[in-house]
Order: sequence, then structure tokens, then C-alpha cells
Amino acid sequence: MDIYCKKVCYYEREGVTNMAQHKIYSFYAELLDYNPKIWRRFQINGSKTMANLGYTLMVMFEMQASHLFCIEYDAGAAFMKDMLTHHSKEDIERMLSKNGYDDWKKPYRFELPFEDAEQFEDYKYYDAGKITLNRFSDKIGMELMFNYDYGDDWRVKIVLENCEKQEIHAGELPRVLQGEGYGIIEDCGGTGGLEEIAKAYKKKKGSQYNEYREWLGIDDLDLAAFDIDDMNYRLKKVPRIYCDCYEYGLEPTKQSIDLLTRKYKKG
Repeated sequence: MDIYCKKVCYYEREGVTNMAQHKIYSFYAELLDYNPKIWRRFQINGSKTMANLGYTLMVMFEMQASHLFCIEYDAGAAFMKDMLTHHSKEDIERMLSKNGYDDWKKPYRFELPFEDAEQFEDYKYYDAGKITLNRFSDKIGMELMFNYDYGDDWRVKIVLENCEKQEIHAGELPRVLQGEGYGIIEDCGGTGGLEEIAKAYKKKKGSQYNEYREWLGIDDLDLAAFDIDDMNYRLKKVPRIYCDCYEYGLEPTKQSIDLLTRKYKKG
């Protein structure tokens, strides 16, 4: 029995009936520039902030909350896509130039307001900890870009596949519905480094394998593996730890560190 089913059985056994209407966002997320694909289908409550969406993505793609992150929305591209269903590109450009919409077309960047976070004139900035999904948009087909670790430049494309109100226990969300692939390895140099690690662990011999084994402290690593039960278990606990780190500057407790390092799997 998977973790989700166990949770439902618990509610039924304990007689918990505090179901409520929540606006549920269903996303498809995929790590860009890496093959074979690493992807997830997941659901999250629309009352969650863009920062919470970021923490959820970090958990699902094995990011350890040790770098800055942002979520971007290309408002100009989305506007053009909608307008092209009714007008020619030339007519749209003519209208935009006459009405001075250049600033409006800037991409949105949702980011936590750290002092060392560099800002660029080409974006409109919003506090990721204050804007909820419900407040932002529920347009099906909406595309977002999650960027984590601006050095290694991990990018996850997110597409909204469905958005509807459901009777559900808020504690059941976020949750993964489907997925493939393990996730990233921190500080390995981005997708190129991840590919090298995958090759080395597949061969399981040679100097490169020995270097990675010493660095990561593990003899086996399957980057094609995906444990949906474990991920759903972590999604109920880890985002809160990440929120405390990013938004409140709190150091993880020993209990949190044990959870992050999956000590519960080591007996």
C-alpha cells in the first residue's frame, strides 16, 4: 500500500471529516537539457506561494536548498501567444509600439528578497514569499521556468495542465502523481556534470568513478530511479524545512537533518 493510500485509510479510521474546497493546481515539470528525461506530474494547493512552489520543486528534483532560486514567467510571450489567435503579428507590434507597452512585456521574476540577489532591468520583480498561485494565474497551459543555483543553472520548465476546485484534505498536498528519473546532484556543474556522473556510475570502474564515489560517499547511484512513495512522504515534511531556511534564516535541527539525509531509510 503506498503512502497516499495509507493516509486516506488513516483519515477514515480516525473519523476525520474536515474536508474543504481547495483550488488544486496540476503541473508537469521537466528538467531541461538532460537526457533521459527527468520529469514529474504533481499537484499543489493554489493557496501556496511561489516560494512554496519552488520548495516543492526542490524536493522533487533532489535539490538541497543550498543556492538561490527564482521562478520566471514570460508575460510578453504569453500575451503574444493569446493575441496571435485573433490578430497578425504585425498588427500586434504596431499596437504595442503606439501604446508604449514595452515595460508591460517584461518577464516576471518571483524571487525572495535577499540582499545579495542581483536584479536586472529586463525583469519585473515580485516577492516569491508573498504571491500565491491563486493570486497569480490559473490559466491552463501557463508556462513557468524554475531556476536553481545560478552557477550550475539548473532549469525546470513547469506547465499548468489543470486547475480545479476539489474537496480534499489540505494535508494531502503537495503530492506527486507520476515521474521518472532521480533528480540532480548538487554542485556537479549542471546537466553536463550530471551526465558525466551517470556515465561513471553506469561503468562502475575507472578513475572518474572512483572520484565520484569518494566525493558522494556512495558506491551505487541510479539516476533513472524514481521512488514515488518516498517522494510523497518527503513532500509532506521537507518544504517546511526549506521555508524555514530561506525565509527565516533558521538552521535545520538534527531531526530535520536526519530527514533530509534519509536516515529513516538506513534502519
